[in-house]
Amino acid sequence: MDAFELAAYQVTNVEYACFLAAMSYPQPSCWNDPNFNHPKMPVVAISWHEAMSYCEWLNRGTSMSYRLPSEAEWERAARGDAERSRYPWGDTPPERLPDYARRWKSGPEPVGLYPPNTYGLYNLGDNVHEWCFDWYDAGYYGYSPERNPQGPTNASRRASRGGSWRHQIKVARTAARSSIPPEFKYADYGFRVARSSTI
Repeated sequence: MDAFELAAYQVTNVEYACFLAAMSYPQPSCWNDPNFNHPKMPVVAISWHEAMSYCEWLNRGTSMSYRLPSEAEWERAARGDAERSRYPWGDTPPERLPDYARRWKSGPEPVGLYPPNTYGLYNLGDNVHEWCFDWYDAGYYGYSPERNPQGPTNASRRASRGGSWRHQIKVARTAARSSIPPEFKYADYGFRVARSSTI
């Protein structure tokens, strides 16, 4: 992968509230639900299109070039310096994470409560699925370019990565892939922003 930067945290409700106010966008369906509206929880129930609109708004306000990460960028960041490990922290089973049995009972948790991976990134693999920029093809990595894969040129679903508070398996392996149509809005889907490195 070429150098890039990835946000340390999933975009939170307090950050998304600035976008809603500036753009007069409708609130997500979970916005006023106490299981989802803590300011530091990741914003959820937004579509891929809304995540893209947030990036475009952020670009205008900062004169930077924020975007959704590609699938390959997300996985590279999640692996940190543990290339062959199953999870962002290594191979320790998720059930042995601190407080695992008490976490994610009725919604996501505020971001950054537990230690980051070796790159300083939080909640990679847990909390909510994260939208990626790419279209999704289950067989894509069988024919993708070796450097900077960007996903297929078209499909019906957008790629996502990471775990979900509402599934039986709360934490996803670093290599685990998922996808849904870009217009769907689920209470366990959020995102984090990326940008190409300026270094």
